Amino acid sequence: MFHPHKMRAALFGVAAAAAAAGLTVAATAAQAADFSGKTIEWIIPFKAGGGSDKWSRFYAPLLSDALPGKPNVVVKNVPGGGSTQGANLFTEQAKPDGLTIFGSSGSTQFPYLLDDPRVRYEYADWNIVLGTPTGGVVYVSPKLGVNGAGDFKRLQSSRLVYGSQGATSLDLIPLLAFDMLGVNVKAVFGMKGRKDGRLAFQRGETTIDYQTTSSYLANVKPEADAGKAVALFSWGALDAGGDLVRDPTFPDLPHFAEFYESAHGKPPAGPAFNAWKTFFAAGFSAQKMVFLPQGTSNDIIQTYSDAFAKVINAPDFADKSKKRLGVYPQAIGAQAEVLKKQATTVDAASKAWVQNWLKKFS
Repeated sequence: MFHPHKMRAALFGVAAAAAAAGLTVAATAAQAADFSGKTIEWIIPFKAGGGSDKWSRFYAPLLSDALPGKPNVVVKNVPGGGSTQGANLFTEQAKPDGLTIFGSSGSTQFPYLLDDPRVRYEYADWNIVLGTPTGGVVYVSPKLGVNGAGDFKRLQSSRLVYGSQGATSLDLIPLLAFDMLGVNVKAVFGMKGRKDGRLAFQRGETTIDYQTTSSYLANVKPEADAGKAVALFSWGALDAGGDLVRDPTFPDLPHFAEFYESAHGKPPAGPAFNAWKTFFAAGFSAQKMVFLPQGTSNDIIQTYSDAFAKVINAPDFADKSKKRLGVYPQAIGAQAEVLKKQATTVDAASKAWVQNWLKKFS
């Protein structure tokens, strides 16, 4: 059985080990898959403009150049059902010919982990060819007059509004964090992606928001630099020992536990924080993954793995990805399989605690 403390340790420990071990997968003697003249459809289960969309559109032209035959890689956005609609579509319609791939997110993993009735997909059936860790940043409106944990009493006395995709989506992480912090947050559900939440914040309809790293870097950091948003903290990252540390993309921001301790004078602890940390590991260790459908041949899987290895090992990839995705090691092959297991497994105690906590949103 996969032990939960090992799972929680994996976000950067295992991913960093994968990077240290080298990401190159030995090319097969003769690649059976050739995509000359083909178009590959990459299903993203969110609206255009969010973090998953930006991630896929960053990779799409690079993947096109790296695959044999240089096929056209087209991103298809299929929002709905907290991302379950696109995942169900992939399960039901994708053929094992290498021409359809799926980009999963933490918001796709959490409904699966929490037995959401909308889920008609099974991660065990899918073949992972890329795992991408990420982070996230929480920010508030400057109108609140809050600049950090030192202004926590002002934050605590404010009535905050958050635009959410749903409590069983990746928004479980911020909603549980806000609950632990003891701030008054009204969640407005129905957003079809984090882009919707960000746009609601920009229109002044909400006062607190979070974005995953790729969306934050592209859309929010410029506004924060211009004084239109105030970054409070990042979620952080897990080191090899399972401890929460600062996100390497945002080293100047406190992580969630640091912010909590500054606000309350003691570190977070207890079943709520244990559950938060467990689901954080599941949601962010391989927050975004690329899959081929059930029944795909080994040579097609290997061809994709080789292509992503070529992309990741390119001399300019680290610089490009830092600007667009942040500072996170990408995983393929056996390392991606490890991250997939972490992203789709939680311990029974944490799952039960969260399912009971979620009743407040019923």
